[in-house]
Amino acid sequence: MKINKLSFASSSLALLMLVLAGNANAAIGLDRTRVVFDGSKDVASMTITNNNTQLPYLAQGWIEDEQGNKITSPLIVLPPVQRLEPGKKSQVKVQSLPAIKSLPQDRETVYYFNLREIPPRSDKTNSLQIALQTRIKLFYRPAGIVPGQQERSDPWQKKLTLTREGDGYQVNNPTPYYITLIDARSGKDAKTASGFEPLMVPPKGTLKLGVSAADLGAKPWLTYVNDYGGRPTLAFSCSGNMCRVDADASPTND
Repeated sequence: MKINKLSFASSSLALLMLVLAGNANAAIGLDRTRVVFDGSKDVASMTITNNNTQLPYLAQGWIEDEQGNKITSPLIVLPPVQRLEPGKKSQVKVQSLPAIKSLPQDRETVYYFNLREIPPRSDKTNSLQIALQTRIKLFYRPAGIVPGQQERSDPWQKKLTLTREGDGYQVNNPTPYYITLIDARSGKDAKTASGFEPLMVPPKGTLKLGVSAADLGAKPWLTYVNDYGGRPTLAFSCSGNMCRVDADASPTND
């Protein structure tokens, strides 16, 4: 059988890159899994670390909108590129611009913060270098809806409701905040409901849960991600076609 050497080489290189990417650890680390930009302030700061103790790396940051388009307003990353010495830390900032006032002030707006590591050029021939990239959600939270201490002690996610529609549920979010759901099950110790996919419910919006109501039963449990990357779980009770968070049940952390 005749083998196309070029195709074989290309396939081998692609496979090698996948293997290396699967085993590679990011050299540039970020101190959080999401950014909440407080609209009462002009800047949000994050700490980045060069976890490589032998080589310097460049860190490149930028912001994308919800559609994945790179933007430079109303938020911008400063500095856009910086050098981190081996094992050292630094800060990267998200700065607001005057155009921030054009965003809705009664609800959050979501963006995505990107951080790409750029390794030093190798002096070895035929070497393969991999640059890893981190992409996390960035929520612009207007000053008028920044929660106080009392609101934080009584999470707004508890206001979520579920509405039965056929054999499924619709998630209703009456709050001005995005709520990301990462798990749905029929009980505290049950397995994730078949077919569940994580979803982000927009402020004052609704989305289909995407699982069978029968799989969740009369007491669904939903897990969300809070401002700090924590994963509390809410217990619901259903009556008729409506499910609400149990008033006497506090969110539990997995």
